[in-house]
Amino acid sequence: MAASDNDRVGSVETRGIEPVPDAERHGHAAQMFWTWFAANISILGLPLGAALVSFRGLNIWQAAVVAVLGSFGSFALVGGLSIAGKRGGAPALTLSRAVFGVRGNAGPTLVTWMSRLGWETINTTTAAFALLALLDAAFGIRRNTVLTVVCLLVFIGCTLLISGLGHATIMWINKWASYLFGLLNLVVIAFLVTTVDWARVFHAQAGPVSSMVVGVGMIAAGTGIGWANTGADYARYLPRRIPGGRLVAASAFGAGIPLVVLISLGSLLAAGEPDLASASDPVSAIDTMLPSWMSIPYLIAAFGGLLLSNHLSVYSAGLTMITLGIRVRRTLAVGLDVVVTFAGGIYFILIAKDFYGPFITFLTLLAVPINAWVGVFAVDLVLRRSYDGAALMNVGPSSRYWFRGGVAWAAMVAWAAAIVVGLLFTEASTSATDVWFSGPFAHSWIGSNGLGWVVTLALAAAGYALLRKLDGTVRAEAAGAETQEQRQGTPAPTARETS
Repeated sequence: MAASDNDRVGSVETRGIEPVPDAERHGHAAQMFWTWFAANISILGLPLGAALVSFRGLNIWQAAVVAVLGSFGSFALVGGLSIAGKRGGAPALTLSRAVFGVRGNAGPTLVTWMSRLGWETINTTTAAFALLALLDAAFGIRRNTVLTVVCLLVFIGCTLLISGLGHATIMWINKWASYLFGLLNLVVIAFLVTTVDWARVFHAQAGPVSSMVVGVGMIAAGTGIGWANTGADYARYLPRRIPGGRLVAASAFGAGIPLVVLISLGSLLAAGEPDLASASDPVSAIDTMLPSWMSIPYLIAAFGGLLLSNHLSVYSAGLTMITLGIRVRRTLAVGLDVVVTFAGGIYFILIAKDFYGPFITFLTLLAVPINAWVGVFAVDLVLRRSYDGAALMNVGPSSRYWFRGGVAWAAMVAWAAAIVVGLLFTEASTSATDVWFSGPFAHSWIGSNGLGWVVTLALAAAGYALLRKLDGTVRAEAAGAETQEQRQGTPAPTARETS
């Protein structure tokens, strides 16, 4: 099916969060492959692999197995949740109105928007550092305040151009830029492999199986889980007829291939560079491992990888902002988003003394409610037959998704309870002496090994599966949906669509 004028490469996408009509659906599952390949091609995946060796005591073979399970598995979840976008034609947090209610959905949406802004600020500041280092390496231009602002503006301008144009342009850029920056990454990787201390690698002792279990959770939390609430944003233009299993496979392989390569390489490098795992600025840490002539392609690849990840995040953040109820066009929402990240970049580079520690600590806390949302939304997706496009856009009492007072209490209670329990296993700190928050079970085996997110997600899923049976408004909505589908002759999803 041909693309509409609203979704053509090079043209501005004018659609906001309203569902995409079937007549305008187009594309194929392979688009999801390139979407997640592009998002994960950054060389910054190396510190994740280094952490498996330096902090978890795994050898290279164990680290490779952990990389496969953690990256492929977490992005299979991303692909599974993206089925909602294909089915409902709307962004993930807009579809979430059908789960939490048009008012109850404000909490998960606000948390998601704040998290997106946070990671965009990290991407923007890190990319500015990379560009400053590139100008120094290539032309001998030293860093100063004016040049720092210019570098921030260059990265933000590139992000705004791609994200502002919208879905079709993002899909096209993802594919072709992946070839370019993928090739640059391969050049850098080929050199880094020559620096590996192979004797230490092959004589390393195997770590315990428990460390592998923790490692899988660490990789999943650091990769796919962070994108789980955006998959539907990029699948909403796909035709309903595409089997869900293809979306799962395309997402898992698209992200898994580059991540396994980068994580495995990081594990190899950690034999000689154990500090790589704890580097606050991984761009600079890796740059010091390279000769000056190799710094240029490396820094270009680092800048490009951050850009490919950032424009996806900014695009989703714009849709999330509109879902919050801020009545602006999508292009203006994207513009407001990058203004905030620019201000954040200025503050963290030129004013703040310590950037990464406090900010990542804050984002760690936000990850708890996001994981709880994933658990609730995933269960609903398995049980839900369809989404009502008109009801998704109706935020008044007449909406089918009004439930009770605008809130689906089964989802809200399960979400809130999972957050509380998740925080019990969470510690947020910048150092051993600067602890922001520490739950009573933060130093248990689960908490100290970073598996609190697993508890959060599992409890949210189990809690919602139980409570939705007890919530009369949720049962009534589900029964009404089934009656409407029977009246309209809408077929239920097949096993291929939901697998």
